[in-house]
Amino acid sequence: MSEEKKTMADFEDEINASFVMFNEGDIIQGTVVAVEEEEIVLDLQSFSQGVIPAGEYSDDPDFRAMDEIRVGDVLNAMVLYEDEMGRTVLSWKRAKETESWEALRSALQDRTVYEVRVKNTVNAGVVAYVEGIRGFIPASQLALHYVEESELENYVGKMVKARVITVDEEAGKLVLSAKDVAKEEAAKVHEAKLNALQKGFITEGTITRIESYGCFVEIGDDLTGLVHISQICNKFLKSPKEVVHLGMKVKVKVLDVAEGKIRLSMKQAEDIAPEMGQSMGASDEEVSLEYTDEEATTSLAGLLKGIHIDE
Repeated sequence: MSEEKKTMADFEDEINASFVMFNEGDIIQGTVVAVEEEEIVLDLQSFSQGVIPAGEYSDDPDFRAMDEIRVGDVLNAMVLYEDEMGRTVLSWKRAKETESWEALRSALQDRTVYEVRVKNTVNAGVVAYVEGIRGFIPASQLALHYVEESELENYVGKMVKARVITVDEEAGKLVLSAKDVAKEEAAKVHEAKLNALQKGFITEGTITRIESYGCFVEIGDDLTGLVHISQICNKFLKSPKEVVHLGMKVKVKVLDVAEGKIRLSMKQAEDIAPEMGQSMGASDEEVSLEYTDEEATTSLAGLLKGIHIDE
């Protein structure tokens, strides 16, 4: 008898639950029983069936219910109204908004990196969606270099890594930066290149800057090192300009890499010391080195093979 009473009680509870009334604005939970392009149907454990129209899926134009939602998924949705067939019409995107803005605030705090697709261009930037919320990426924050207005269209449809930099739910403002992520990745790549440089490695470079204490030589792959005045040649120099000039191709040897700085030597590079010694009386134009750009570049490329930043 007790078992029969329990069963009847359970049955009565189910009947009562099926007549639960939903109010506009309520956030309720339902289990997906059907997914179509036009609507998602939910079992609300009620006499009323729940339906989410396509326009209430997401503000993200790239969202596809058939790809994202599966039968059996449990969704939270906001009650909008009851249609003429007695179904409870729901909005998934409105229920998600509060969660989305909270997630975006956390992403701002945690410096979360999102991979987003650029949807379209707007004045001075582009639009991408994150957590279903429309985000703006200014042209100045789209890449390491400033992207001109005429170049913005080239980014439409492309995936970019971006980080949240402004979240203002009240104003509906979400700003992203791809540049911030690119700078971080570029710094990691640069550090990896520095770590790959071996003490004693010899290559060719171009003098890009001359100071009283030495000259800076760009050796390729965005790597620049300092040749101290004492490492230019075996002769005492009052100024590096006595033997070198801007744009001059020189062979250099890596002496050390520490704290992000590269120390180079011209005089210790193979065959440089005698050549420079013999050329002390010659003009800048007469100081020449016998090797090819290809040899130096290939050598450095081999050393740094596999180190790159994704575009």
